[in-house]
This record gives sequence, structure tokens and C-alpha cells, in this order.
Amino acid sequence: MEEMEEELKCPVCGSFYREPIILPCSHNLCQACARNILVQTPESESPQSRRASGSGVSDYDYLDLDKMSLYSEADSGYGSYGGFASAPTTPCQKSPNGVRVFPPAMPPPATHLSPALAPVPRNSCITCPQCHRSLILDDRGLRGFPKNRVLEGVIDRYQQSKAAALKCQLCEKAPKEATVMCEQCDVFYCDPCRLRCHPPRGPLAKHRLVPPAQGRVSRRLSPRKVSTCTDHELENHSMYCVQCKMPVCYQCLEEGKHSSHEVKALGAMWKLHKSQLSQALNGLSDRAKEAKEFLVQLRNMVQQIQENSVEFEACLVAQCDALIDALNRRKAQLLARVNKEHEHKLKVVRDQISHCTVKLRQTTGLMEYCLEVIKENDPSGFLQISDALIRRVHLTEDQWGKGTLTPRMTTDFDLSLDNSPLLQSIHQLDFVQVKVPATPILQLEECCTHNNSATLSWKQPPLSTVPADGYILELDDGNGGQFREVYVGKETMCTVDGLHFNSTYNARVKAFNKTGVSPYSKTLVLQTSEDTDSEEQTLPFPVPSERLPLRRMSPFSSTLNLQPSFPGRSYFDFRSSPHQLSLHSSLQSLNAPGCNFETQSAPYSQLVDIKKLLAVAWFAFDPGSAHSDIILSNDNLTVTCSSYDDRVVLGKTGFSKGVHYWELTVDRYDNHPDPAFGVARMDVMKDVMLGKDDKAWAMYVDNNRSWFMHNNSHTNRTEGGITKGATIGVLLDLNRKNLTFFINDEQQGPIAFDNVEGLFFPAVSLNRNVQVTLHTGLAVPDFYSSRASIA
Repeated sequence: MEEMEEELKCPVCGSFYREPIILPCSHNLCQACARNILVQTPESESPQSRRASGSGVSDYDYLDLDKMSLYSEADSGYGSYGGFASAPTTPCQKSPNGVRVFPPAMPPPATHLSPALAPVPRNSCITCPQCHRSLILDDRGLRGFPKNRVLEGVIDRYQQSKAAALKCQLCEKAPKEATVMCEQCDVFYCDPCRLRCHPPRGPLAKHRLVPPAQGRVSRRLSPRKVSTCTDHELENHSMYCVQCKMPVCYQCLEEGKHSSHEVKALGAMWKLHKSQLSQALNGLSDRAKEAKEFLVQLRNMVQQIQENSVEFEACLVAQCDALIDALNRRKAQLLARVNKEHEHKLKVVRDQISHCTVKLRQTTGLMEYCLEVIKENDPSGFLQISDALIRRVHLTEDQWGKGTLTPRMTTDFDLSLDNSPLLQSIHQLDFVQVKVPATPILQLEECCTHNNSATLSWKQPPLSTVPADGYILELDDGNGGQFREVYVGKETMCTVDGLHFNSTYNARVKAFNKTGVSPYSKTLVLQTSEDTDSEEQTLPFPVPSERLPLRRMSPFSSTLNLQPSFPGRSYFDFRSSPHQLSLHSSLQSLNAPGCNFETQSAPYSQLVDIKKLLAVAWFAFDPGSAHSDIILSNDNLTVTCSSYDDRVVLGKTGFSKGVHYWELTVDRYDNHPDPAFGVARMDVMKDVMLGKDDKAWAMYVDNNRSWFMHNNSHTNRTEGGITKGATIGVLLDLNRKNLTFFINDEQQGPIAFDNVEGLFFPAVSLNRNVQVTLHTGLAVPDFYSSRASIA
């Protein structure tokens, strides 16, 4: 029962419903809370003015919040809902349970009368705090809403089932324990609230106050309140109107608006709806049962995950500890080698020190002896030994000159440890290293470009053992920008259309499976064909007439050949294929055998003037860049939306140079929405109208007029709108850096935007009331081409 408590609380006050009423949207409100959130609407939106103008037939007219821009002070044609005219700057507040509600337009009157009997301001409007649908009250005010007696009964049974003390029903914060109950008012009071709200004087003096426990018993034993008709308060409901789906009384059938409707017995419909609700509850009960079983499964998964985590952590720690032990053992071995080298160097140096010390002592003794001999004055005695001494001195000197004074060992250690392979292996140590697929290989012999499209082919390495679930092909923007995905799937060949003409693209591919993605393949550099203009060019070589059709069919066909630029760089050069005809083909290739032409050294037999072909781009909408509410069909050429709010979708092709023109036809146009058309950057906001941020340049248009918008700035209001079947043209001239719009082959306003440069994607924003279809590959309008040639 406690899980049901939130269903029994008012979304405004957060307390149990008191005298709940049922709104047409099927949600409930306390009668007092309903009065608190009433606001006044403009006089033109009142039910009386609507009926007088014949625009409304219902007692409860829902406000179209999408049309609140009619009250905007600035005539921009686009606005947002910011409140009613009576309180345009009053912000919404939150009820205790977090639901956004409108604050009261005026403080509730200090009266002891029932809220339904108090006067309601003229032209009042109420907004449901749960579904935010708004409706305008008629002359009956809140009395026009039926009372939910069933909900009152459920609340009574719920409160009786709780063994807690009875609380006062009028305390605003921290309800106190009730001391009395008024049988006539059917309200529990504490002493302060009784003195304030139920004084023992006037008409309230005749009310009977009883203890709370006795009041609970009397309430339980009292007969259930019978709901009465909202139009005839003294009559009870006796029949059920099938068309209006509501109980009615017999007077409603005789003189009311239900007189011509199909009605059935109230008891029969009561049993039928009970049976339908029971059947619906059976299906919901099955789903609840499945949810409980699923929760048990999830809890078991939590326990299993914890157990597996402990086991896996232990395994991981053991593996890493084994690696650390092996590294420590290797460390000890390497340190032993260092110590051995250290001892060897010390021994050699010490031996050399000892040997040099002995020889130096001998040399010093010989020198001292020779000096003493020189001091003798006996010539005959000196000459007897002088020759021998001279030989000994020379011999000793020669012994010092044979490398004796050169160190036999260096102080540097010749051991150098190369740890880079091991560090690389440690850095690459991962759980998925042996499970991801191998890097794909681009098959250059099958890759080619044609006009502004490119065909790429790849394969898995021959010795690859890990299967790939699919591949991701990426291209840059043709201007050295970032890569973006152009294909994701299982195929190993893909043709990319709508590229820039005369541009260089970088392409790469990678494989993926459930474990992860492989490294990228080598980058392939490819060149698209030249974007020619309408000027004529005279070719300075003879061209056979039978070859001209072939030239027009494939003017710039080329293939890609593998040409590494230098070691360490995975780039490939572009070369024209000798097997396909190109505008830049040599004269020798044109004079191939069978063409009956003279050689290059022969005089030219003729000169042929060939008009260069006008290159156009083909593209579709991009589902990957679209908002989640966008709905695509017709091979991504037709687009609409599932939301009442504006959502943005981009084209697949981006333009950074040249002149490009595309059109959009309006397949459906309901309730006069404001779709927007233009161009945008890749990172444009997708959940607002195109042009609301600084990443888009657009024209938005309704059924009467249009505006240009960029960075939420509206300019150049122009008369003339769109209907179903209209055609909107977008002309992006990046040579002149401007953007122009057309409606039904007529230019709409002046040039919309100047000084536009960079990379632009075709873009559209719309809601569920609009559906458009894209048409590409179109030539530039004739008058624009002639104007450009004159300029």
C-alpha cells in the first residue's frame, strides 16, 4: 500500500488530495490547488470571444503553445512561450514533489466558502502541472470539472489502513495531531486550526464537533457520497455517454449537449470498464512479474560480478607478481654482471698501480745513484762506470715509453641495458590485446576515384586469426581537417559520393569486434577530379570524333597506386591510370594503335573545341548527424520529425569551394509551422531552430513571409511564404562567398549572407508538421549563371 502513496498526492501541494477534481487530460488536482494556479488569459482567447467568432465549439479550449509567438513584441515571426499576458514575467515555481506549476495570479480570497463556490476571475486559464496542457475555463469555473469520488474513497481507505494518529488536515507544515472532527465539514482539526478556520459562531455554531476516533468511525459508517452532474448539481449520474466518455444525468439527455449522443446504462458500463481495467491489469501484472524476475536476475548478476571480480583480481595479481619476480631475478643477474665488471676493473687498475710503483721506486733509486756518481772528481773512476750507467738510464727511459703510463682500464662501464622493448611490451599489456582484429589492408589495385566520388576496398591480413564484426571507414574534410566516419558495416568495399571536386582527401579504415577496435590502416591520399566551369577550352592536339563520347562519359577517371613518399610515413601518391581516358592524357596515349592518328611529331590535322563539363554534387541527409527525433526515409532523401519542437538534420556532404545548388520540396505542411533551410557547421546545435546559434546561416519561412537568421539575429523580412508542394532552393556560392535562397524558382529577398567561408553542410530544421524531400545534382539557375558570367 505504501507504494501507492505517490498516486494519492496532489502534484501541487504534495499532500493527499482534498476534494479532487478531474481535468479533461485525466489528471487530478485538489480543488483549492486548482484555484491557486489559475491565471488570466487575454480577452481574445476567452471562450466567449471564440464562440462569438465561430472558431471554437468546445467548453474547454486547449491553448496552442506553439502559437504564443503571436503575442511577441518584436515582429520576427518566431518566439517562445514565456507565460500568459497577465503575468509575462512571472517565473514558474516547483511544488513540494518537484513538478513545475504556475504561481497564483492573485492571492486566494480569505473566505470560508468552498473553493468551488468562490468567484473565479474572468477569462481564467488552468495549466495541468503534470502534462502542461492548458485550457480556458467557461462561466462555470471549477464547477465545470467532475469530482473524483473514487479517489476520495481510495484515500480514505488508505488513511484508515495506517495505524497512525489522525492528523489535522489544515496545518500547512508538520501537521499536528487532530483533536476534533466536524461531521458537517468532514474535516479533522487541531485546536489552533479549529479556532482559526472553524470558529464556534455564526452558521458554523450549528456544526457538530466530535472526537477524531468517533469521527473516523462515523465516516466509515456513513454512506458513500454519490457524484452529481457538473451541469445539474441536484441530479445524480444515471447514464454513460459513449461519445463523450463521461457519466451524465437524465436532464443532460433531454436538454443538454448529450441529447443526440449514444448512451448506455451506468451499471452496465461500470461492469464493462471494470472488466477492461482488470484485463489491462493482467497484462501489467505480467510485466511487473517479469520485472521482479529481471531484478532477481540483476541481483544475482551483481553477486556473480563481485565473485568473478575477486577471482579475476587474484589471477591478475598472480600474473603481475610472476612478471615482477622474473624481473627481480633478471635484475639480480644483471647486478651480478655489473659487480663482476666492477671487481675486474678494480683488479686491473690496482695491479697497474703496484707495477708502476715498483718501477718508479727503481727509477728514482737509479737517478739518485747517478747524481752521486756525477759528484765524484776522479776522472778515471768515473769513466770506468759511465758507459754502463748511460746504457741503464736509456734502457729505463725506454721502458717508461712503451705504454707504461697509459691506463689499462677505463672508468666507464661498457654494459648498456636496452629496456625499450620490455617497456613497450609492458605498455601494450592489456586484456584485449590478443582479441581485437588485425589492422585491415587497403587494396590499392581496387581503389579508384571518378568525378567527385571515390571507391575504396580493403581486406583482413592473410594470417589474421581474430574475426572482425565490421569496419569503420574514415575520411577527412578535404582541407586537412579532422577525420569523420563515412561508413560502418561488414562490407569490405565502399563508394563515397558527393566529395569536393579538385580536392585531396585522406582515407583510413579500421576493424572492430565485440572486444574493441584495431589500429588504423595506412593512410591513403586520393585526389578527386577538377571542378570545371562553363568556359570553353581549346585542346592543342587532335581528338578523334569516335573518342568524344567516351571522354564525356568518364572525363576524369583515375586510379590510386601505392607510392611510399619516404620511410616511416604511410602516405601514398596519386597517379592517373594509363588504361582510362583523362583530360590530361598525353598525345601519345590518344594516338594509340587503331585510332588512325599521326604521331606527335606530325602536324596537327585538326583542333576541336570542347566545353568543359559542369560538375555537380549528389548527396543525401546524414542520419548520423541528425537529432534523435528526426525521421528519414526514401534513401535518406525525405525527412520529417516526431517532435513538435524544431530539430536539425545535416547533409552528408560538406562544401568549402565552388558553386552548389540544391532544392527541397514541401511534401506536407500543417498548422503553419516555421521550417528553416540553409547551411551549418558540423557542430551546430541540433535541438533548436536552424540559425539560433552562430554555427548556422538559414532562412525560416511560414505561410506568409520569411526571415534570414544567424546567431539568433533576424533580418530581411520578406513577403511570400510556402505551402504544400512549394520548392525551396539554396544556392551556396563559395567563389563569391555568399548564400542565396529561392522559393518556387524566384529569389526570396536579397542575397542572404555575405563573407561566408569555411566548410558548410546543407541543413534543415523542422517539426512534425512538415515533411520535405531533398533534390541534388542540380545545375545553377540560368539567370544566376548569366549574371555571374557578366560580373
